[in-house]
Amino acid sequence: MRTTLALFLLASSAVSAPATARESAPPVAAAELHAYATAAEKELKDNILPFWLKQARDPKNGGFHSFIGEDMSVHDDQPRGALLTSRILWTFSAAYRKYRDPEYLAMAKWAYRDQTEHFLDREQGGLFWTITPAGAPLDAHKQIYGQVFGLYALSEYYRATGEQAALEQAIAIYRLIEQHAADPRHGGYFDSLDREWRREPQAAGNVLGAAPKSQNSHIHILEGYTSLLRVWPDAGLRQRQRELVELMLAKIINPRTHHLVLFMQDDWTPIGDEVSYGHDIELSWLLVEAAAVLGDPALVARARAEAVAMVRATGAQGIDADGGVFNEGNPHGPTNTNKEWWEQAEAAVGFLNAYQISGDARDFAGSRRSWDFIQARLVDRQNGDWHNTLRRDGTPILFHFGANGDKYPSAKASLWKCPYHNSRSCLELLERLEHLAGAPTQP
Repeated sequence: MRTTLALFLLASSAVSAPATARESAPPVAAAELHAYATAAEKELKDNILPFWLKQARDPKNGGFHSFIGEDMSVHDDQPRGALLTSRILWTFSAAYRKYRDPEYLAMAKWAYRDQTEHFLDREQGGLFWTITPAGAPLDAHKQIYGQVFGLYALSEYYRATGEQAALEQAIAIYRLIEQHAADPRHGGYFDSLDREWRREPQAAGNVLGAAPKSQNSHIHILEGYTSLLRVWPDAGLRQRQRELVELMLAKIINPRTHHLVLFMQDDWTPIGDEVSYGHDIELSWLLVEAAAVLGDPALVARARAEAVAMVRATGAQGIDADGGVFNEGNPHGPTNTNKEWWEQAEAAVGFLNAYQISGDARDFAGSRRSWDFIQARLVDRQNGDWHNTLRRDGTPILFHFGANGDKYPSAKASLWKCPYHNSRSCLELLERLEHLAGAPTQP
């Protein structure tokens, strides 16, 4: 499915699994790989994508519903976010590129039109963070996290459709990020700028946290640039991608703990010692993918070695006895034992990526354990898609309570709850498992 798969495989000899890892368990049988791939595809095509096709679109106002609760109540009085639209655009573009289903294409076009007509800032460039239900700009500041998801989605839409205007808009966002958000002194990128692309004092508008830089933005800048580089092999973009990979390895991943530093000052001084296990294991495989698209075996080798180390750290400290990934922790252990949907999706891919590198069947077992947990606990058998958040005991949190005792539903769809993590997980699992089993993958 991805053009970088060949590069990933070509560089695989750069890091060899230790003999002890190879000898720790027998290789995984092809029948088991096929069964896992079949399950991932079924989850994607029979559950995740149908839910969003049926429930997400707002035929009255265009775009997508602002909020759908776990009780399937629709609340269109809330702000709409570019992030949801971008993530739906990526999801159905990727699904269409693989399956060529016209229903997926129609959904991707709906999302592309929504992003272009409602979220594009035609005066200052880039994307608004939120708009009112009526479609007027609301939070117009330039959250770089939101910009790179727009870039990422547009790049994928171009790959799927050949729509030149989408590629041009992705390149325009890239150039704005480079012009305004790149830190010329210390490297990396600032999280939050105002509508005119100026730095905001004390990161006042940063929705990710009160810090000028975060791992979260950098993870997805890396991911977005990987996607753009596949369709636009620009020399400047390639250099920025290399700098990002090096930055991850040198500044954002703690080399002692193999956890991400979540928040940082301009000069990369850490702020706090919190751990996000889901982001750790998500970056583990995105880092390898980002290095692979550059085609440098030495850089890929470093990324692969770090990826396995990150997965080992997550497996040792961030996974519960039932296979679920804890939400947050610190150097002393988990501090938030809830289990969110996106973390479980990333763990299934992260462990499988580690297995592809190490050859250790225990990594494959970690991926299957994550998948089994998803199927047993996260999949919403009544309404479709996945639950948002589980308590530690595996029961879904269906409602929240306000300070005044008001009861309101958890999100099934919202600015943050979307089909991107779980659909991407299924697509990644399917491609990787097909390769491991010796089945051809689509170009």
